[in-house]
Amino acid sequence: MLRDPRLQSDTVTDGTRECEATIAGTRTRWWEYGDGGDTVIAVHGFRGDHHGLQRVIDRLPEYRILSPDLPGYGGSTALAGPHSIPAYADWLIDFVTATAGGRRPLTILAHSFGTIVTAAAIDRGLSPDRVVLVNPIATSPLAGIQAIGTTLVRGLYRLGAVLPHRLGDRLLRARLITDGMSVLTTTTRDRELRRWIKAEHRRYFAGFRSRRVVVEGFEASLSDHVTPHAAAFTMPTLLIAAGRDQITPIADVRGLRERMPDAQLVELEGVGHLIHYERPAEAAEAIRAFLAAQVRT
Repeated sequence: MLRDPRLQSDTVTDGTRECEATIAGTRTRWWEYGDGGDTVIAVHGFRGDHHGLQRVIDRLPEYRILSPDLPGYGGSTALAGPHSIPAYADWLIDFVTATAGGRRPLTILAHSFGTIVTAAAIDRGLSPDRVVLVNPIATSPLAGIQAIGTTLVRGLYRLGAVLPHRLGDRLLRARLITDGMSVLTTTTRDRELRRWIKAEHRRYFAGFRSRRVVVEGFEASLSDHVTPHAAAFTMPTLLIAAGRDQITPIADVRGLRERMPDAQLVELEGVGHLIHYERPAEAAEAIRAFLAAQVRT
């Protein structure tokens, strides 16, 4: 049974509220920004926490935004069972039920791994009024030109899972992995921004609760993608995609849009899988325009 989401709530800074409640059996922590306009639930990507979408959230002050740490990351405890896509989807459904308070319109804003969780949740009955998917995972990382790299990384995670606990945990938290992710996904030539992105990855990408969480989460990220759930997106949906996305080719996102009943696509050139870090202002403006257009219609 869901507990009262107001069980713990403290104002942090600038009106931001840090909240905590037991949701789907996990002690979930989330941050609330603003209290006007649409309610937006922000779902971050793999290995990160709520900080991942912060640069976009900061540019949308007119909305009430709830940004949780996924179970097993940041301030949220791990799930009792496997960290699978269905389990994360069920958690998201319970989180929305517990925190949105019935306020409408309701928008889900998700990035990367969060887009898979959101898609599965919608297919399992979650019914937001609008959805925004940033860098959506439109195809399996085990398919196409990215398959070789994904297979190598998978081997690294599996090695981390079978090594003695201390060694395996150290490997999975190593800067070799976090810095490698930075190199793989960063496209900007701005040296200061590149340093900041590397620092963010180092600061938050080792914030998982246990190696079980991160290994199961990685396998979950390979087990599903958004396209099989496309028909369930009957609500207006915005896809914000990158022309140089290293995880999902732009052609596959275009194909995803064609499979969705009511979707529009904004393509940002010259950027890869880190739209939320490298081009947050453009992402926020696209989101604002999309939500405003829905109000007019």
